Amino acid sequence: MAIFSRVVIPLKITLIIFTITLIFSPSVISSAFTPKKFKRIYAFGDSYTDTGNTHSATGPSSFNYVSNPPYGNTFFHHPTNRYSDGRLVIDFVAESLSLPFLPPYRDPKADKTYGVNFAVAGSTAIRHRFFVKNNITLNVTPQSLQTQLTWFNRFLESKGCVNSTTTPQQCEALFSDALFWVGEIGANDYAYSFASSVSPNTIQRLATRSFTGFLQALLNKGAKYVLVQGLPPTGCLTLSMYLAPDTDRDDMGCVESANKHSILHNSIIQDKLDSFRKQFPQTVIVYADYWNAYSTVVRNANKYGFKEVFKSCCGAGSGNLNFEVFSTCGSPSASSCPDPSQYINWDGVHLTEAMYKTMASMFLHGTYCKPPFSYLLAKKQ
Repeated sequence: MAIFSRVVIPLKITLIIFTITLIFSPSVISSAFTPKKFKRIYAFGDSYTDTGNTHSATGPSSFNYVSNPPYGNTFFHHPTNRYSDGRLVIDFVAESLSLPFLPPYRDPKADKTYGVNFAVAGSTAIRHRFFVKNNITLNVTPQSLQTQLTWFNRFLESKGCVNSTTTPQQCEALFSDALFWVGEIGANDYAYSFASSVSPNTIQRLATRSFTGFLQALLNKGAKYVLVQGLPPTGCLTLSMYLAPDTDRDDMGCVESANKHSILHNSIIQDKLDSFRKQFPQTVIVYADYWNAYSTVVRNANKYGFKEVFKSCCGAGSGNLNFEVFSTCGSPSASSCPDPSQYINWDGVHLTEAMYKTMASMFLHGTYCKPPFSYLLAKKQ
């Protein structure tokens, strides 16, 4: 026993010394105490980004069952008022930055220390009063980007940030370590005006003007790190396929007329972002190319693990689309597919968690951001 004790004590000392050396070595300190690139995220957009500002009672018509199962079943195992079976792109973004999921602005009890989500399902780029004036009030959510900007201003004021001149310290604290994630928005503007007397060209002009005006406001307030998502190929959504005649198809098999509107819309936005980069040279502005990322998956579905490109996972329709506009996901007559991960479309307009995860990966780690998302992280001071 005496011999054994003499051996054990030096081993203990050696282990203690080794542990202390390891803990305080420069390499371990740098990795263990590396500060987060961003301390908070502010998100804006529509149902593709909304994490709970819209409930069934306030959601757009036809898709007003978001508070019912099977929404949320894949990840959260209960509805969270996200229009998907699980997480959205913004959720994967938060995870990648080691931040908690963003709480919706409308939740008064939520901890908003790490950011806020102002996105609203059904929201438009153009102000609601335009649709009312033109008698386009069916299926229109009253919130727009202007509403979200108003909410953001109220949030800033609640934190003591009036403006950068009168309250510079308070505003600096809220802006310096913040990522501004502007999710896709504008698709609802085109959808609401479908078959109306207002031309798509008018919608495009007003929607892009409203969108770029909103971005200008964020940049003027002091946003330094901004990511802007373009529109996806809206003609590839189940609803578009359901409404359009079979003769209106492009080389992907999607609705050609709808996709053309998205392409031109995105082109206008990208040109304006180039102008903003010159106007605000100290700000990093990244464009997330939703169009090309999504279309790449559509053209190579098997490669990305998808078996159903156009058919909705959750619905009540017959035929190849499993969609009925008056019996959408969450309604009593609708049901969900057994494996949503094999589907791109969740409920006919919104995507499955699997597709959102794929999009997030292509944005954050792939080549579908201009400049790359890694560039934005590298530029973060």
